[in-house]
Amino acid sequence: MDEKTFGEWSQKAAEWGSAYRASLRDRPVRAQTAPGAIAAQIPTKPPQTGEDMQAIFEDFEKIILPGMTHWQHPRFFAYFPANAAPVSVIAEYLVTAMAAQCMLWQTSPAATELETRVLDWLRQAIGLPDGFSGVIQDSASSATLSAVLVMRERALNWKGNKQGLSAHAPLRIYSSDQVHTSIDRAIWVSGIGEENLVRIPVTGPLQSMDIEALEAAILRDKAAGFLPAGVIACTGGTSTGACDDIAEVVRVAHRHGLYVHVDAAWAGSAMICEEFRSLWAGVEEADSVVFNPHKWLGAQFDCSAHFIRNPDDLVRTLAIQPEYLKTHGRDGIINYSEWTIPLGRRFRALKLWFLLRFHGLDGLKAMIRNHVAWASRFAERLGAIDDFEIVTAPRFSLFSFRHRGGDDSDAHNIALVNAINDDGRIYLTQTRVDGRVAIRFQAGQFDMTEADADVAFDVITEIAARMANQ
Repeated sequence: MDEKTFGEWSQKAAEWGSAYRASLRDRPVRAQTAPGAIAAQIPTKPPQTGEDMQAIFEDFEKIILPGMTHWQHPRFFAYFPANAAPVSVIAEYLVTAMAAQCMLWQTSPAATELETRVLDWLRQAIGLPDGFSGVIQDSASSATLSAVLVMRERALNWKGNKQGLSAHAPLRIYSSDQVHTSIDRAIWVSGIGEENLVRIPVTGPLQSMDIEALEAAILRDKAAGFLPAGVIACTGGTSTGACDDIAEVVRVAHRHGLYVHVDAAWAGSAMICEEFRSLWAGVEEADSVVFNPHKWLGAQFDCSAHFIRNPDDLVRTLAIQPEYLKTHGRDGIINYSEWTIPLGRRFRALKLWFLLRFHGLDGLKAMIRNHVAWASRFAERLGAIDDFEIVTAPRFSLFSFRHRGGDDSDAHNIALVNAINDDGRIYLTQTRVDGRVAIRFQAGQFDMTEADADVAFDVITEIAARMANQ
C-alpha cells in the first residue's frame, strides 16, 4: 500500500468510525447472529493473491459488523463496561500509526516517561499516598498474576523462580468467593494450585470477607505446615459489587507477614470521587492495587493501572536482563518490561494522557456520579413493583434483581434475561446470589444518559409483563 492509498483509507476508516459511533443507538446492543453464521461466510483457505481494499472494506461491513456486540452502545448494561471515550480512540489512532514497541526506555523514551507521569496523575486522582508507584498492565488479570508471583517469591525467600515449588511447603493464598475468576487463573499459572486458594466466607451487607474467619484460616494453615503467602481483597466484586473491609484485611494479613493485593478493577475508577473512598478505606496500607481505566474511566481497552508499594519486589520477581536488553550509559531509567509479564509493551499511556487532559477529573467525576445516581433511581423504581425483588442493593452503579414468576425461579429469570437480550434494545447479564439466579444491571457506559436508563426500565418491565401473561 503506497502512501497516497494509505492516507485515503486512513481517512475513510476514521470517517467510518465517527459514523459508527453516531449510529449506535439505532443498532441492537448484542450481536443477533447464530453460532457459525460469520465463519460460514469466510473462505476456508487463505487468499493466494492480494485483493482490492474496497472489496475488503465492503466485506467488513457486510460480514463482520453484524456479528459484533457493540460495547460502546449507551445501553450496554452487561458485565462491566469497556469504555472507549472518543478522545482515547483518537490517541489509539496515533499509537497504531506509530506502531512502537515500548518495552524499554530506549525503545521509546517518551512512552516510558509519559507512563510514569500519567500513572502518578492517576495515583493522586484516586487518593493513594506518595509511597505507591504505578505501571500500566494490559488487564487486571496480568496485574493480579504479577501480585501472586510476588507473594510466592516473598514467601519462599525469593527462591521460587530458581527452585520451583516442589522444594517448599505448599503456599496458601486467601480470598473470598466474590473475587473475579482471574484470581483462580493466577493461582493456576503461578503453580500454587487451586486447592491452595482458601475461600473465606463473606458477611454483612457488603458481602465482605469475614475477618475472624480469615485469621482462623491463616492460623490453622500455619499449624498444619502450610506457608501462608498473601491475601487478595476486592472492592466492587464482579458479581454484585462486594467490598471487603480493606483496613481489617490488611491489619490481619500484615500481622502474619502476608502480602495484600486489592482488586478494584471496576470500582477503582469511582475513587476519583472522594465520597466513595470509604468503600476501600485502608487501601493506603495495601501492598498493591489494580484498577482498569478501560472499564469505567473511558480509556480504550486495554489499559490497567497497577500500583505497587515496593516496585523492587516486582522487578526482583519478573526482571530478566540479557545483554541485548540492557541500556548502557543511562543510570536511573525505568524499563517497564521488567514490571510486567510480557516483554513487549504497547504505548498505552498516550490514551490516558489525552483522556485526562480533554475531560479533566471534573468531567470524569460528573460521569461517574451520574451513573451511580441513575442506577440508584432505577433500583428504587424497579423495587417498587410487586413482581420484582432487589436482590443486592446498588453498590456504586451495580445492583441485581429478580422477577417473581413461574414454578422454577432460576429458569424463569434466565428466560427473562435471554428475552431481554434477544430484543436488542439493551444488554444485561445474570449472576448467582446465594445459589439463586439474579439479573445484574450496571450503569457505566461512557455516553449513557438518564434517558437510556429509562429505556432499560421500560424494556425490562414490558418483557417481564409479557412473559407473565403467557
